[in-house]
Amino acid sequence: MFRSIASTLSNCFKIPELKSRIWFTLGLLAVCRLMAVIRVPGLNGDALSRFFKSHGDGGGMLGMYNTFAGGAFEHCAIGSLGIMPYISATIIIQLLTAVVPRLSKLVREEGGRTQIIKYGRYLTVLLCIGQGIYFARSWMHPQGQFQGLTEKLVLIDNPYAYYFVAVTVMTAGTMLLMWLGEQITERGIGNGVSLVITIGILARLPRAVTSLVDMFHPAGGVESNYHFAGTGVLLLVLLVVVVGGVIAITQAQRKIPVQYAQRAVGRKMYAGGTSFMPLRVNYAGVMPIIFAQSILMFPQPVCGWLALHAPLGVLRDSFQWLDLQMGYGSGIYLTLYSAMILFFSYFWVATQFNEIQIADDLKKNGGYIPGVRPGQGTSDYLHHAMSRITLAGAIFLTVIATIPIILGKRLQIPPDVAQFFGGTSILIAVGVLLDTMRQVESHLMMRHYDGFLKKGKIRGRF
Repeated sequence: MFRSIASTLSNCFKIPELKSRIWFTLGLLAVCRLMAVIRVPGLNGDALSRFFKSHGDGGGMLGMYNTFAGGAFEHCAIGSLGIMPYISATIIIQLLTAVVPRLSKLVREEGGRTQIIKYGRYLTVLLCIGQGIYFARSWMHPQGQFQGLTEKLVLIDNPYAYYFVAVTVMTAGTMLLMWLGEQITERGIGNGVSLVITIGILARLPRAVTSLVDMFHPAGGVESNYHFAGTGVLLLVLLVVVVGGVIAITQAQRKIPVQYAQRAVGRKMYAGGTSFMPLRVNYAGVMPIIFAQSILMFPQPVCGWLALHAPLGVLRDSFQWLDLQMGYGSGIYLTLYSAMILFFSYFWVATQFNEIQIADDLKKNGGYIPGVRPGQGTSDYLHHAMSRITLAGAIFLTVIATIPIILGKRLQIPPDVAQFFGGTSILIAVGVLLDTMRQVESHLMMRHYDGFLKKGKIRGRF
């Protein structure tokens, strides 16, 4: 197997176009990594880096954001916002396109797609400004976010100058990451935006390996609380099962057979045939997890603020109780998190999968599903089929998303280690790597070279 992979990798550099695309992609990804270590002017990034190394990221929302940004947040770097504002803006525009008739009409018009992209970029700048202010404030007052940090992070005395510099530089960093991602998509290999996130996630792997080694062999001769024969084997088996499950569900699809009748267009007669319509089990991808995490960022801070400022004692006690119960990894948090993932899985399918339009297109092209009436009958059939497989995909997402939380809070596994055993990180990394491999294989097959999965390709041809 390793000899076959080595041969395939060598074949990649025998094709001049593919070779240039690979080197171009690697070069821009290296620039993205540099943006994760170049600090914003006027910030003491060394102090925050030392704090993260000694205390960890805690596995909370800022820790998740730090992971997506490739550790840029803990370095107070110009790429601290990462590329998530651009992804959030794109998701919001897609949802608005599905529910706002004017935007939906604009997409179908000539040049409308370019206008939609422009709206997404404007929204990205607004989100960068909002999140930049939040990040700048967390660095200005670190005691509220980083308990135990005593060193001063902001070295600029004028707060207005500091906010202007920090927000402007971080916004420019996100826009530069967005542009680099678009260049990779156009002139490199793979989806550029997804690769920028993935390279940030994989950049955390060395720290995860170090934390894993420290779990079983702590420094200073201290006896470990973990036993490799128990916890180590469990983690190894869990890693294999999770990665295998993510690959299987990511590629899983239900094939709906479609029959095309013989039809005449002008003077030409087109013969009928049989095809299939693939319905993905995990149609929503990682979006439901991102939506759920984004919403659950707000309840605990809001309850904590109300607990301090509520006028009545009863209300103050109630908000204090909610503040404790809504903590990351609590029972209520896990329940709400799971329910939101299930809800947003169906919500994404409802807004993005238009079974009525698909049924109409099949009817216009002379296609039909055997045993199902064209038109409304086909629409109802697709709706029922998509609802059933979406439930399986939503349950899978829920299980994968809660694994790191359970490992971190119940088994006391370090967050750096737990994030590679499930959650958004593993879903994004595996999905992006599979997509990149498919694109590389398409270039290899065009030049009559074998791909990474030679046996699977041979089976797929027949």
